[in-house]
Amino acid sequence: MSKFTSQETLANKDKEYAPYNEVDQEQLQNDIDTIKKTIKVGQEDFQHLLKLERWGKYASFGGFGIIAIVAILSSYNSGISSFDFWFFGIVGAFLIGVGNVARWSNVTHPILHGAYDKVPNIPYRYTKAGFAAGNRRYIDWLDWIKPDAWAYEHNIMHHYHLGELDDPDNVEKNLEWLHKAKIPMFFKYAVVYLFAGIWKLAYYAPNTQRILQNKDDKMMNNPRAQKYSFSPFTKKGRELWKEYILPYGLFQFVLLPLLFLPFGLSAVFTAFSFLVLGEIFANLHSFLVIVPNHSAEDIYQFSTPHKSQGEYYLRQIMGSVNYNTGTDLIDFMHGFLNYQVEHHLFPNMPHSFYQKMQPIVKDICKKHNLEYRQESVWKRFFMTIELMVGNTKVLRVEGV
Repeated sequence: MSKFTSQETLANKDKEYAPYNEVDQEQLQNDIDTIKKTIKVGQEDFQHLLKLERWGKYASFGGFGIIAIVAILSSYNSGISSFDFWFFGIVGAFLIGVGNVARWSNVTHPILHGAYDKVPNIPYRYTKAGFAAGNRRYIDWLDWIKPDAWAYEHNIMHHYHLGELDDPDNVEKNLEWLHKAKIPMFFKYAVVYLFAGIWKLAYYAPNTQRILQNKDDKMMNNPRAQKYSFSPFTKKGRELWKEYILPYGLFQFVLLPLLFLPFGLSAVFTAFSFLVLGEIFANLHSFLVIVPNHSAEDIYQFSTPHKSQGEYYLRQIMGSVNYNTGTDLIDFMHGFLNYQVEHHLFPNMPHSFYQKMQPIVKDICKKHNLEYRQESVWKRFFMTIELMVGNTKVLRVEGV
């Protein structure tokens, strides 16, 4: 059982809130739809996006610049101390990681939801149709993940199947194999923490490929379910390497380190090492702010699809949790995923909108006697770890 809560505590806590089947879903829908009618997206929201984009670029270029200086100075035996080498190298790697996460969560995420499509005279490259499309991927969002595959996996399958078995990000379902593994608990924790350091490559790249292929197969009336394949000797494996792994891997861990070849192999190896460390930081950071949003013992899951828009809204509230919110800087470091309840209710809205909407959504939850979950990301992280290793289970709504 989690050290933060117990099933008895949860049972008593639930008595304070309206049971699932007693919530007036029609009125909930009316309340939320009324908000949507008042929404106007404009230049102020777009300028907010550009600010977040700049912050991410500052982190990326600043981090790479620091790593470059460390690599060059160390190659000349210029007297840089061991402490300075590791301190500044780690700082540079951390900034690389922050920039990586910012590009995904603060820029790519809302744009691929179409959050800025209604801004008057919006540049095409900031629209859902134009961002990271085709060769723009190498400019807008070069990562292990293919943009159109992630957009379908996240925007459609995750958002519209939240908490269901069809949700590709259903943590309890995805980690069932670990729950059943006959290994000491220590090794289960070790597996989870190791996974957190490589999860974009190990999970998101192949999973988004699989989900997109399943969609294409259904459109062609081919019901077979695709599975992962990292092997380059299979068709799916070759596609994974060619379109997902190699574009980013070659650029980040081959091309960038080779820029330091004029300074010697030592500089190349130093740059490579800290870029790898930056990638690990990016994985840990993104894991921290993404995975706990919908996974812990106080989060609800459902066995059937939602049957109305009101029920859809209800599930987004009961199946999501926010982290602490505050200034733009605090929200930037959380990737604005600390407004997960608001995001799932209004997925195609700009990040700036969620800051304004949070008190209104809280009032709606209070009106309908629904729990509005908001806690520290660190508390939610450790609650999620307990779920991942099988010490706790999610809450399920009977019959839905």
